[in-house]
Amino acid sequence: MKILLFGKAGQVGWELQRSLAPLGTLVALDARSPELCGDLTDLPGLARTVAQVAPDVIVNAAAHTAVDRAESEPDLARAVNALGPGALAEAAQRGGALMVHFSTDYVFDGSGDRPWTEDDAPAPLNVYGRTKLEGEQLVARNSPRHLIFRTSWVYSTRGANFPKTMLRLAREREQLDVIDDQVGAPTGADLVADVTAHAMRSVMGNPALAGLYHLVAAGETSWNGYARFVLRQAQQAAVALKAGPDAVRPVPSSAFPTAARRPHNSRLDASLLQRRFGLQLPHWQAGVARMLTEIL
Repeated sequence: MKILLFGKAGQVGWELQRSLAPLGTLVALDARSPELCGDLTDLPGLARTVAQVAPDVIVNAAAHTAVDRAESEPDLARAVNALGPGALAEAAQRGGALMVHFSTDYVFDGSGDRPWTEDDAPAPLNVYGRTKLEGEQLVARNSPRHLIFRTSWVYSTRGANFPKTMLRLAREREQLDVIDDQVGAPTGADLVADVTAHAMRSVMGNPALAGLYHLVAAGETSWNGYARFVLRQAQQAAVALKAGPDAVRPVPSSAFPTAARRPHNSRLDASLLQRRFGLQLPHWQAGVARMLTEIL
């Protein structure tokens, strides 16, 4: 099997390089790759790359993920999140390849308090969500043989993440204000990558499994609960902090105005994925605790 991966430098893309390597020959690109085009804004270049590599699977982990900045650069966000993936899906269809793409809980408006299913109607609140939804639609339309995974609150040990920010602030301050009215499931990039590899292999053997799935860790928490868990783990590891978990004060989203509106309910129901692929997704606390043992 030959796999062509876009977005190799991102959180999920980095982990995908590990999880996909045992499945076959992996060609991994990013926007700065010198010999083959990995820039999702260069549609002719993408078509040439796919034609030259002739992959069995195209995996797109590239995205414009700066949610607030997308409000002021909607054309760039649309190019990367929608038009580029759509062009890759069209090239996948021409070459007979499976198309794999990643999306987000931000395609929903965040209303209610039950987990969103794949059958719920999307209604994004911001440019990022709208462009990611358009990307989903173009991928599905241009390449009927596809896997689209919606995930949320992705973190990894590599680069900046919410736990690292909380740890830094807790070393500097005696009290932290953290939002408590947005709820979701922190999901490790390693989990997303491992499930993707498993699902890809399954779909290659059984094309009927292709489609749209929600892929998140089990359980739910608020950003405030997430921060408290991180600091509790740090305390147990004897990390010196000025602010412990009891010093994390709950505040509403309105306490931190942002350019883009965020959904309050980011819960995603992953039961369809688990049932069809025979998986049991671990609780979010297990993945965060494991990540913290690597960075503390």
